[in-house]
Amino acid sequence: MGQAHDQPATRERAVLPAVLAVLFVTGWAANHFTALLPVLARSEGLGRATLDGAFGIYAVGLLPGLLGGGTLSDRWGRRPLLLSGAVVAGLGNLTLLCWHDQTGVFVGRLIVGVGVGVAMSAGTAWSADLGGGAGSVLAGVSLSAGFGCGPAISALLAQFTTAPADVPFAVSVGLSVSAVLAGVVLTHAAGASAPLVSGPHVPAEAGTGQGVAAALGAALPLAVWVFASATVAMVTMVERMHYLVNGPLLPGMAAALTLTSGVVIQMIARRRAWGPRAGAAGALAAAIGFGAVAAAGPRPALAVFVAVALVLGIAYGLCLRQGLVDVETRSPPRLRGTLTGIFWAVTYLGFGLPVLLVTIEPVVGATAPMIVLSAAAAVVAGLRGIRGLSSKRVAVPAVSDHAESNTSNF
Repeated sequence: MGQAHDQPATRERAVLPAVLAVLFVTGWAANHFTALLPVLARSEGLGRATLDGAFGIYAVGLLPGLLGGGTLSDRWGRRPLLLSGAVVAGLGNLTLLCWHDQTGVFVGRLIVGVGVGVAMSAGTAWSADLGGGAGSVLAGVSLSAGFGCGPAISALLAQFTTAPADVPFAVSVGLSVSAVLAGVVLTHAAGASAPLVSGPHVPAEAGTGQGVAAALGAALPLAVWVFASATVAMVTMVERMHYLVNGPLLPGMAAALTLTSGVVIQMIARRRAWGPRAGAAGALAAAIGFGAVAAAGPRPALAVFVAVALVLGIAYGLCLRQGLVDVETRSPPRLRGTLTGIFWAVTYLGFGLPVLLVTIEPVVGATAPMIVLSAAAAVVAGLRGIRGLSSKRVAVPAVSDHAESNTSNF
């Protein structure tokens, strides 16, 4: 009897690592394209407008994927949505492997966006179902690691292989196939495919700081800075460094620095139980990073480029971490997938920031927008800090403490 009972428990324990592995590969599939922009520009003659358009059309697929994937996972279960999204993202990279011209890049990135959106929202919600606050944090860490490793490895493959426009896409497709197959096997545990939050919803009591408005009100002001910070480091600063360095290694280096610091700071915040202070610290780091970009001007020194990537990576990691924890701890369980999708959708608005900065630069210059962003992030940091101090006298800390106690178990 004991042995028979242990087998389902063992399968259940394999579910969260499998979910995190699929999320890691999803992050890789989404972001490794960044390192291949110079390769495609050189080999296919694609201009800047086309490559910027590839990011835009990626967002066209991503946003409905995020919102639809989260909502449908609340109804149909996390497993089918996560695995289906990962398959679609792999198919998008397969399209890019076989079809490099402008049309192929647009079609491939659109398919990748849909798949990544579905997998991210469903997978993050499933991680929260399985591990509470710790599951939310680990989902963010896994995605961040994929976002960082993808461009770094693809940059090396593009630089040192004889088929720089093919090998990185082939590696991404292979990883997607492997992760999906492993996920199919490892998540096939008792009840794993059913919605884990399908029970009756019990409204939160007044004053507990829970509910849809509380979750979005806490998380969305941080969501704004997640990819806004990352893309300023990985796109805007890279473009400003072209006077000194060019080629696929530069965006790969920027992604590695930014996202590695984002992963490391999330782990530090988890180990040291920073709790809600992580949100204020993340917004403050964004304010400092944007201020440094403004001070550096259009031709920054290499040391400034490295420092900005590290600081904005910290902002990315802490805002992502605390935003996901806010969603997990404050949202009604049966709506967790939907609210997670909304959170991710708002974070991805930051991908439009580099294009906006380039568009308005002839009118307002390169410095003024960064000063405005720095001031706005500082305001968010101040408000989070004030709310953190006042919350010590009400019941809301119990929610955050719950997330930290769950996190400390991992």
